[in-house]
Amino acid sequence: MKRIPDPADHERPARRERGKTVHGEPANAGHRVLAPDDAEVEAYLETALNAPAPDRVADAVGGPAGPAVSPEAAPDTVLVLDFGSQYAQLIARRVRELNVYSELVPFDIPAAEIARRRPKALILSGGPASVYDPGAPHPDPELWSSEVPVLGICYGLQLMANELGGEVVPAQKREYGPATIELVGQSGHDDRLFAGLAGEQRVWMSHGDSIVRAPAGFHETARTASTPFAGLADPARRLYGIQFHPEVGHTPSGRDILRNFVHGIAGARPTWTPAAFIETAVAEIRARVEAARGDGQEGQEGQVLCALSGGVDSAVAATLVHRAVGDRLVCIYVDHGLMRKRESELLRQTFEANLGMRLVMVDARERFLRRLAGIVDPEEKRRIIGDEFIRVFEEEAARISTSAPIEFLAQGTLYPDVIESTTPETKAAAKIKTHHNVGGLPADLRFQLIEPLRYLFKDEVRAVGLELGLPEAMVHRQPFPGPGLAIRIIGEVTAERLETLREADWIVIDEIKKADLYRALWQSFAILTPVRSVGVMGDGRTYANVVAIRAVTSEDGMTADWAKLPYDVLGRISSRIVNEVPGVNRVVYDVSSKPPATIEWE
Repeated sequence: MKRIPDPADHERPARRERGKTVHGEPANAGHRVLAPDDAEVEAYLETALNAPAPDRVADAVGGPAGPAVSPEAAPDTVLVLDFGSQYAQLIARRVRELNVYSELVPFDIPAAEIARRRPKALILSGGPASVYDPGAPHPDPELWSSEVPVLGICYGLQLMANELGGEVVPAQKREYGPATIELVGQSGHDDRLFAGLAGEQRVWMSHGDSIVRAPAGFHETARTASTPFAGLADPARRLYGIQFHPEVGHTPSGRDILRNFVHGIAGARPTWTPAAFIETAVAEIRARVEAARGDGQEGQEGQVLCALSGGVDSAVAATLVHRAVGDRLVCIYVDHGLMRKRESELLRQTFEANLGMRLVMVDARERFLRRLAGIVDPEEKRRIIGDEFIRVFEEEAARISTSAPIEFLAQGTLYPDVIESTTPETKAAAKIKTHHNVGGLPADLRFQLIEPLRYLFKDEVRAVGLELGLPEAMVHRQPFPGPGLAIRIIGEVTAERLETLREADWIVIDEIKKADLYRALWQSFAILTPVRSVGVMGDGRTYANVVAIRAVTSEDGMTADWAKLPYDVLGRISSRIVNEVPGVNRVVYDVSSKPPATIEWE
């Protein structure tokens, strides 16, 4: 595919409304997982009016197997039953990396519902409970006789053993962290889960209970010095289990084990690819928008609105919709003046010049600055930014609708934004930051939603973006908060302070890219602190701003570690900032991890 050239180098409760899964039913009950990345227009709209999420029509576009796709044409699916593991999402991601669609579902999903979805396999996640404790989560007992292949991981293995007649007790020696398992091959047994692997494997353990008696029909497949049943299998019933975590990077052969189960034992087809997703999503969007033709004003085709944030999510969503409906899509970009240096120009060049989209760029910088004058509280900043955003958006939507009715709103909602869990420990998500609670639009907006990325993880969105031909500078852009630089200025937001931060931030990114570290980092940016310090520049004393540098590594933004940047890179960043950015005489580096700190300072 022809590539588009890179134009630049460089306290509210969680919403209770459920999203829809790829099969059309409500997503898991329970808490809303915090979005790991920039919350785009959805969060602004929800935050601005404190409105509940809208009712989503049953045939809302957004999944690979929406209503227009017959069950026979749907991708093979692996369901991951969530028993509360911190790695449950990661299991689903690892399966998708094998080009097989995977979805996270509640642990107590009825067996009849599983049968309706026709999965190729089930994976039972780990969890913090003990299977013998009162109130511990248990699946529908019919699951064990469903004839669908099942892989139990950690708690999932212990459930399998306990419920089928084995015995699970507190371990005499708990295992947390790296361990070595010995594979136990037995003549006449089907041990395909470990096919092609060496007899000893390094794995990651995290359990305080142990199986001491296997159920009838099962045989041992792996063990450690302190765990006699680190792996079990009953091939006749297609039931398999492992005590360790194959989904984490600390289990080097974990991907091979999952491949053996998903492709080998379950026979799932590797058809979940960016190209296949694009083809299906474009067809579904086109069909849905065409079905609405004539519902609006007589003789006029309805329009689709998409609010661009500058992030990859809304960019990929807009490009998919544009492929489906062409000029019926109108993209609105509200320039609130809180973006990084040159990002607004990049967005204009990409969408208007390169992709030929109808783009409305609204210069609202003065409006936002007036509203933010004198505001120092971070939550109030978010509320004001959200409120002003929706006012600008409504004004532009009203103006655009005078030429043709607006029937749809396209959004860049991602799968982690709609996953919800039912574990006893996580019935509701704690509020961390208002703009991270994604999921709703004001109830008085009459658009229907198009959410083509609703079933994709972030890495999948990037892969789709590259397949669509979007520039790498946009596709691999690091996550950026919805309120922009306003929450990277600690204290009042002014035009002068924005310019100071923008220039410092540009130097941070420029030096990190020169050192070829940009793609290795989850986020890297500058913060303008409210601190002023004494310095010496030339022959005079100064009393100027302190800039902090933040760089972190992370898999998904849910946890993060501070990046061990080379001293020479930090030195160049510091030297350039104090020499090139007026009003700054000191640079500090943040060495806090998440938790206990968050990635952003506000």
